[in-house]
Amino acid sequence: MRVLLVEDDDGVADALVEALGAHGHEPRRVARGVDALTAHRDFDLLLLDLGLPDQDGLEVLRKVRRVADVPILVLTARGDERSIVRGLRSGADDYLVKPVRLAELLARMDAVVRRGAARTGTADRVVRVGDVEIDLDARRVVVAGRDVALTTKEFAVLAVLASRPGTAVSRQQLMDEVWGDAYLAVSRTLDVHLTQLRAKLDRPGVIATIRGFGYRLSADA
Repeated sequence: MRVLLVEDDDGVADALVEALGAHGHEPRRVARGVDALTAHRDFDLLLLDLGLPDQDGLEVLRKVRRVADVPILVLTARGDERSIVRGLRSGADDYLVKPVRLAELLARMDAVVRRGAARTGTADRVVRVGDVEIDLDARRVVVAGRDVALTTKEFAVLAVLASRPGTAVSRQQLMDEVWGDAYLAVSRTLDVHLTQLRAKLDRPGVIATIRGFGYRLSADA
C-alpha cells in the first residue's frame, strides 16, 4: 500500500522506510505537518508522529480528518493515557507507542486499512455472526429470528465491536467511543453493560474477551 510517513527523526524515518519497502509497501517520508496536509490524498495510510517541528501532530490529525477519511495510525513516543485518548478522539484509527515491533506495526496497518475499506464499501452495514444479526443503521439486533431489545448504551457497545468484526478492540477504545472520553469513564460501567449485553444475546463466545486488552466480536462463534 502507499504509506505516508510523517516523522521528523531521520534515524527512525530511514529505518521505517526501509522496513516498509522490504515488506512490499510504497512509503514516502515527510518531516513536517504542513507537508502531510498537502500530500495525504495520494496515500492509502498515514503513519503520523505527534512531535513535529512546525505544528503539533494532533492538530495535523484534526485537520486531515476534517477533509478526508484516509486511515491514520499515530506512531509516537507519547504513551500516557491522556495522549492516547486525545489521539483517538481526534480521529486516529489506531495508536502505537514507540519503540514499536515491526510485526505489530504491519499488522495494525493492515487492520486499519481493512476496517476503512469495510466502512466505505458496506452499503447496508449489516453484520452477521452465527445466528446473530446486527443492523448498525437500523439499530436492530436479531438472534435466531427474534428481535432483542437493547438499551442505547448496550447497542453502542455492540456497534463498536460490530464495526470491526473479528478485530480486537481495547477497553479504552470502547469506553472512549461509547462514553466520549475513556480518561473519565468508569471502567466498571463497561463491565456492567457487557454483562447485560451478553445475557440478552445468550450466545456464549459471540463477544470474546481478550485478556488484559479488551474484546472482539468473534467470527468463529
